[in-house]
Amino acid sequence: MVNKINAEINKVYFINKYTLIHILEGTGNIQVDFKNYYDWQDKAIYLEKGQYIKFMSDDFVVRFIDFPDEILFKSKDVRILFKHLISLGYINFNECEDCKTFLNNTVFNDKLTNLIDVSTEQWYWQNPFQANKEEYQVIFDVKDFIDSEFTNQINSKSLVDHLVNTQYNVQHLVKNKIGISISKLINNKRLTESQKDIAFTDKSIQEIAYEQGYKDPAYFNRDFKNRIGQTPKQFRDSFDYKNRDTFSQDLVELIQLFHKEEHALGFYANEMNLSVKALSKKVKQKMNVSLGQLIRLQIILSAKTMLEKDESVKNIAHTLGFEEANHFTSFFTNYVGTPPSSYKKEKYNL
Repeated sequence: MVNKINAEINKVYFINKYTLIHILEGTGNIQVDFKNYYDWQDKAIYLEKGQYIKFMSDDFVVRFIDFPDEILFKSKDVRILFKHLISLGYINFNECEDCKTFLNNTVFNDKLTNLIDVSTEQWYWQNPFQANKEEYQVIFDVKDFIDSEFTNQINSKSLVDHLVNTQYNVQHLVKNKIGISISKLINNKRLTESQKDIAFTDKSIQEIAYEQGYKDPAYFNRDFKNRIGQTPKQFRDSFDYKNRDTFSQDLVELIQLFHKEEHALGFYANEMNLSVKALSKKVKQKMNVSLGQLIRLQIILSAKTMLEKDESVKNIAHTLGFEEANHFTSFFTNYVGTPPSSYKKEKYNL
């Protein structure tokens, strides 16, 4: 099923089917499972059941393309799209002509499996973790086991013992290819599911602790605070799922309005009637990002938009409040990884 919507700002969209998210229009960031993403342009995002997505500004136009459950059992390759290891599962559809052909259709027929096939091929071509197909299957076997058993006191050893039919040193393979250990993957999964239960249910913190495999709720509280910076109760209150606090919306709109003229944190703190310290702390708690990052990312987004319209670097620098063009060039290169003069050529392979 295909559903096109004008997304509501800060609304939690729960994913109940294996889903492709195709963002047609929008500015600002998105949030998936408590992580914020800013570089979503030109990407088709795959989410699995149980995840959620939020859009942090009010101008997103989005298509949700749902797949039947059996799509995941068509081939083990399919899970590379939906099972996220350390970040979003996505394909760069500007690099995939077949993907663009499907996504540009306004009406989808019954050939959704073809879209999955070309997306899978594109993902393997992108090869985000520089592994071969056999290595990926082992890595995603690890991910599958963690997803199904993370509440059962599993550890690296029990997981490796479960994967008996492999020639690989599984712990070394996972750490070498994706950059974190199996123990870290297990802990991250347990943390994310704990956050969901705390934010989206009325379960007691003690009940959540036991369900997530903790024997001692007090230890769960300490562990959660050490990793998130808030107690479970503080996290539940600050996420404020049911009331949909407008703080994030108000701040994003303020930055969108003034980022070209005002780069200082103090300006935004004054407009929000808070001290810089208080605003910075609240942004970190509610949006899991720093205030400085929000401002920089909006500046970069505007710069990219103007570069794609062939505006000169000098004019862009002036428009975005930089005293000198070379200051803007250094800023852009530092945060984007390529100088503004080369950005459009590299993006579109010109």
